[in-house]
Amino acid sequence: MAVVPLVQGTEFLGLSFHLGPGEIIAGSLVCAGAALLPDVDHKSATVTKTYGKATEILSDILSWAFGGHRMGTHSFFFAVLMGVIVQALALWSELAVQIFVFLLIGIALQGLGFGMDKNRTASGVINALATAAITLTLYSVGVNYTWLGLAVAFGIVLHFFGDMITKMGVPIFWPFWKKRIGQGQGFATNGPVEQKVVTPLLTIGVIIGSIYLFDWPNILPDH
Repeated sequence: MAVVPLVQGTEFLGLSFHLGPGEIIAGSLVCAGAALLPDVDHKSATVTKTYGKATEILSDILSWAFGGHRMGTHSFFFAVLMGVIVQALALWSELAVQIFVFLLIGIALQGLGFGMDKNRTASGVINALATAAITLTLYSVGVNYTWLGLAVAFGIVLHFFGDMITKMGVPIFWPFWKKRIGQGQGFATNGPVEQKVVTPLLTIGVIIGSIYLFDWPNILPDH
């Protein structure tokens, strides 16, 4: 949401960014879902648990291929790789785009804790229904997803910056340089700083961004 005013009306890599309310909402949700993708290398991560055995098996494969938790999936290489794959899907098939958007929105909602922790089946149903409703609504208003690959890559990069200010750090230049940037500095993941400072500030930022970005007088009905 923060970069929308910077890219609105511009062209980049042959893509034109004329973002209406649907594109802004879709982009925000896609980035939010993509921002959880790097943690697919951890067997207990939200993204790994979102789609049951499918994402659990994917987690095992990627954890092995990229060297374990907070290694290759936390690098610019992974961000570019995912961005290219998703952009190729966007150019290849509209159906593939809708499926990928559905998956990313589902991951984003799961990251927000939608559902019931004590009942994974019910949680999955709630997540699927909410995700399907959002995806179909965005499809019905004709959202343009030509920017999908860039949004995914950007969301993944945002994850790196979040992890860089935590104590574990991230090897963003893997496999060329495996040093963890930010290691031993910052605050603990899910600690008091994140819960009491970072989360409230981000929430306020989203609210302010929503007020600023959307033309509410024209969106809301007259009566």
